[in-house]
Amino acid sequence: MNTAFEINRTSRNVLLSFLDNYSLEQLNKIPDGFSNNLIWNIGHIVVVQQMLVYKLSGLPMMVTDEMVEKYRKGTKPEGDVDADEVAQIRALLFKTIEQTQADYQSGKFSGTTFNGFTSMSGFTMNSTEDAIAFNNYHEAVHTGIMMGIRKFI
Repeated sequence: MNTAFEINRTSRNVLLSFLDNYSLEQLNKIPDGFSNNLIWNIGHIVVVQQMLVYKLSGLPMMVTDEMVEKYRKGTKPEGDVDADEVAQIRALLFKTIEQTQADYQSGKFSGTTFNGFTSMSGFTMNSTEDAIAFNNYHEAVHTGIMMGIRKFI
């Protein structure tokens, strides 16, 4: 599992580079032909990781219900995100992964009942380990979308 967490940290460093290198206006811009923006994708990635790993394991998430409602699957930006919200997402970017790894290594997920889930892409997750592995695929998909968006902002 250490490799999966290292892949996730590498992915999050790519996301951090978007936060570091694009203005608030650019992070919020939805280019023609796209249904979301850079910051929505990053918020979505943070929320989905928590839902896949913690919620499906029956454990409390590190993200608020409001954040879940704003960034879960099926949502899109309803307005611009302000600097405070970007800072909140930035803070969660690595904190969530570090906590997940610590919780996994301490056995926090061992006594839980994982609620199996099949993704839109057809991958079925039956364990926390499956969710951690699938999350890396999910993040890569959204990072690819972001690389497309950045060409138009």
